[in-house]
Amino acid sequence: MNRDPQSDRDNARALGLLQDAIESLSEGFALYDEDRRLVMCNTQYREMNKGVADLLEPGLDWEILMRESARRGIYAEAIGREEEFVRDRLQTSHDYVHEYELKQTDGTYYHVSTHPTNLGGFVITRTDITRKKQAEAMEREGDLLVRTVLDASAAVVIMSRTGDGQILYRSPAALEMFGNTRSSREHYLYPDDRADFVTQMLADGQIDDYPLTMVARGRSFPATISARFAEYHGDEVIVASVTDLTEQVKAQAMIRQVLESCPVPLQMTRAETGETLYRSAETEALLGSSGNAKTYYKEPGEREAYLAELREKGFVRNRRAKYINAQGEEFWGAASSVLIEFDGEEVIVSSTRDLTDELALQEELAHQREMLFQNEKMSALGELLAGVAHELNNPLSVIVGHALMLMDEVGDPDVLRRVEKISNAAERSAKIVKTFLAMARQQPARVEHVDVRSVVATALDVAGYGHKLSDLEIVTDLPEGLADILADPDQITQVVINLVINAAHAIESAGTGDRIIVAARPSDRGRSVTLSVADNGPGIDETIRARVFEPFFTTKDIGDGTGIGLAFCHRIVHSHGGRIWLDPDHAPGSRFCISLPAARGAAEALAEEAEPPAQGRRRALVVDDEADVAELIAEILTRDGFSVDTAHSGAEAVQLLAQRRYDLLLSDLNMAGMDGRALYEHVTARHPELAARTGFITGDTMGRASQALLGETRRPHLEKPVTPGDLRRLVRVIFEEGTL
Repeated sequence: MNRDPQSDRDNARALGLLQDAIESLSEGFALYDEDRRLVMCNTQYREMNKGVADLLEPGLDWEILMRESARRGIYAEAIGREEEFVRDRLQTSHDYVHEYELKQTDGTYYHVSTHPTNLGGFVITRTDITRKKQAEAMEREGDLLVRTVLDASAAVVIMSRTGDGQILYRSPAALEMFGNTRSSREHYLYPDDRADFVTQMLADGQIDDYPLTMVARGRSFPATISARFAEYHGDEVIVASVTDLTEQVKAQAMIRQVLESCPVPLQMTRAETGETLYRSAETEALLGSSGNAKTYYKEPGEREAYLAELREKGFVRNRRAKYINAQGEEFWGAASSVLIEFDGEEVIVSSTRDLTDELALQEELAHQREMLFQNEKMSALGELLAGVAHELNNPLSVIVGHALMLMDEVGDPDVLRRVEKISNAAERSAKIVKTFLAMARQQPARVEHVDVRSVVATALDVAGYGHKLSDLEIVTDLPEGLADILADPDQITQVVINLVINAAHAIESAGTGDRIIVAARPSDRGRSVTLSVADNGPGIDETIRARVFEPFFTTKDIGDGTGIGLAFCHRIVHSHGGRIWLDPDHAPGSRFCISLPAARGAAEALAEEAEPPAQGRRRALVVDDEADVAELIAEILTRDGFSVDTAHSGAEAVQLLAQRRYDLLLSDLNMAGMDGRALYEHVTARHPELAARTGFITGDTMGRASQALLGETRRPHLEKPVTPGDLRRLVRVIFEEGTL
């Protein structure tokens, strides 16, 4: 059979046109025959099936395509159920139009349409709907986000139709406020209010803070509405937020009540004219009922100067001026003001204080400061007297000591009479020296049995006046049955007051700590009572601990402290025969300890002082750069059974310590070359067993170096001039504290 060439060309041309047409489609296109084998497909179809594009050749079986697509994980719905997916696709009939959406694992979405052909095959078209699906998802997410935000918000939000007011959405807060109402019209106490509200909104396009009265669950209340127009599913709607002003109105009423009853004179005046817009009752009581602030001032031009400063800074603080009070009397006052804008004009909001009492108090404080200055000068004079006394201590020690010993040894009445004259003169001189020292350290005026618990109670009561002890936890630890002390109760009470106030001031200044503990315990085998004042504040820096008892040394700001408080405490305690020291191991905070003689312990000591301790032949080393004093001390110790060596310098003492062992070391403090501190440090390092049996004898207990050493070491000491009884008591204390 001969083929018609023209017919072949026409068919070829028609096929080419068909292929071009198919290629020009924006959709994917594929043609399958009656055996479900691929006849042809366009490039778009291949792009939409990139995962199996290598298989898309004419003759490809539909089943193979489905199985390979499932195996390669192209379709999301086939993951984990490949066989079921293939079975569903093979059972799908292509004899009718079938449309469905398909999601691939690369995130793309397609609308797939299957159409049967007249020859028994079928055509598949694919349309990319990924952007549409993404837009729908974004819209759903946006709607969900808005609803989530509104549902979580405390705002009262209502969306209603503009025409009939039907509510389309309400936030949980709106549901709680109004209940499950159907129309926003139900929310208005007066029906015309909504009409007026909508009318104004139509004119302005929006509305903010529109005031009206609303009703909810049968309760009317003042409110404001802010609203905007919007379109929702083809309807014009109003989205409104409602603010309940009930609490605000109450607050405003409360503020007015507070202002009316406030003890501070408050007022509002026009800056330019001085016209009074508001004045509190206190202002009227102080300045009268004048309607203009210009009449308040005594000096002409003062208000203009005040207004100029206020306009320059925007505020003034405690500006002093002379005013006229309600009775027509002039007084000094202080104004504090701010300049604000109120209803479009400058307005001054101010308060005025009457300074009459404050100025009187300042005058009294100035007088008190002058008295304190005079006291400090007296204290400085006392320091001078103490220095003079120190120079006399060494020779007086020799005179007094030898005179007392001669009175025990001399039998000749005529010689004894002369010795008594020497002794009396020496005693008189010693009393003069002690008088100087009493002026320097405030000697106890009266010594009696004192209850420590009573002293602490009185001190805390007094310290509480004018100090913020109420903000602190005050703890007392004072056991029952605590022995009385021998002391001047007023002076010891003052010491405790100073220590408590110092602790409170340290806590307040640093903003660290909240507790002060005052405790007492028996010590020295019942011979003493140790009283302590501790706090959990900032503590005292290690670099200045040695100086805390120095006169005029202070860490407080200028004007806050004189530096004499702890020096005063030190003088009083030492004048009572006690000790005061800063506990170096206490943390956090600081703790000051005071050791004072117990009443019964002191009585026992007086009974014992006439008899020297039973010590046997023990060896003692006496170190003093005054040879006469050293010999006097050596003679007294020798009579008490000691074997005594003397050294007249620290260096000489070091040589003797290297040659033999000593049971007792008594050293002066101020010596040329190696002084008492250096010698004690040497003993502590090379002969630690002797450090606990070391005492100091000095005529300079008030010197800074001496105070520092005695405070740090806390070793027993004796102040010159030396008497045999004083020396024996010192030795007894050393041996009781140390262990031999």
